[in-house]
Amino acid sequence: MKHSTHQKLARRKRRIQRRLTRRRWSHQRRPMLAAANVRYGAGDRAVALAAGGIGAAHLLVRNIGLPRLIDDNIRLLKRHLPYLESDHVLNIAYNVLAGGTCLEDLELRRNDEAFLNALGAKIIPDPTTAGDFCRRFQNDQQVLRLMETFNEARLKVWKQQPAEFFDRALVDADGTIAPTFGECKQGMNISYDGQWSYHPLLISLANTKGPLYLVNRPGNRPSHEQADDYLDRAVNLCRRAGFKHVVLRGDTDFMQTWKLDGWDAGGDVTFYFGADARKPMIARAEALPESAWRRLERPARYQVQTQERRKPPNVKEQIVREKGFKNFVLQWEDVAEFEHRPDLCKQS
Repeated sequence: MKHSTHQKLARRKRRIQRRLTRRRWSHQRRPMLAAANVRYGAGDRAVALAAGGIGAAHLLVRNIGLPRLIDDNIRLLKRHLPYLESDHVLNIAYNVLAGGTCLEDLELRRNDEAFLNALGAKIIPDPTTAGDFCRRFQNDQQVLRLMETFNEARLKVWKQQPAEFFDRALVDADGTIAPTFGECKQGMNISYDGQWSYHPLLISLANTKGPLYLVNRPGNRPSHEQADDYLDRAVNLCRRAGFKHVVLRGDTDFMQTWKLDGWDAGGDVTFYFGADARKPMIARAEALPESAWRRLERPARYQVQTQERRKPPNVKEQIVREKGFKNFVLQWEDVAEFEHRPDLCKQS
């Protein structure tokens, strides 16, 4: 960035700071929003861009070498007239970053001169061309190869992190219902709650809040389906990155009992999965002596810098009490431990 641009930005920040300085106001007779005539002008040399960060995002993508990785690993086009595979993939991604929600929004991007200039592009694929590119993915392996390409770029980014970043990787697994309103969507089905939908599986790294794998499935599939395979892939990725320890987390649907022995044998994998509250499990918990239980103290969500604010009245609870409904209020939480060996495991 030019020195003159730094100065302009600094002056703008100083002007804003002066305007926001606390002061003693006198009684005002006019509204603060007092503009009577707002004029808009179109400059020949300068154009405005709503998605102002798209240029910075593209520079990041180029610096980590993602376009070349995509073009080397993904071969879906026989000829490039005029777009390469990386152009298509990044075009769809940038559309989402700019606020687009579907391929049709690409038409807004390709008619935005400032957007095209920020990417250094003469033109970008239109919605029809982008849809044709998406349909060229014929099987799951091609989609997986694209995700692994992204992860190759992630490895380069993670290498720039400090040493403490690699102490522990927190890998989360979850499924979510994604409703769809189309009638011709291939692969959709009816979910457990009666919605036409998909049920994607998301494997993410909590350290960076970034998705590692996203697996699309019909809406009627269980949450844990294919989770064991993609958790293995996430563990291998974290090992390649240099993480000393990997923690796998998920709710009761992700208790992959046939995988627990193998993960534990690795020595660098710990797992926290919920267990269904079935009658035998409940009976074991209730049979524990009272001395086995201890009070669970949860850390505060944030540290109060000045003084704690007074909590407003709970309107929902007031209405529940007025209507005479049962009002469940958490009093405390206790936690205990006991050894358990799932049916498909050889050790506790």
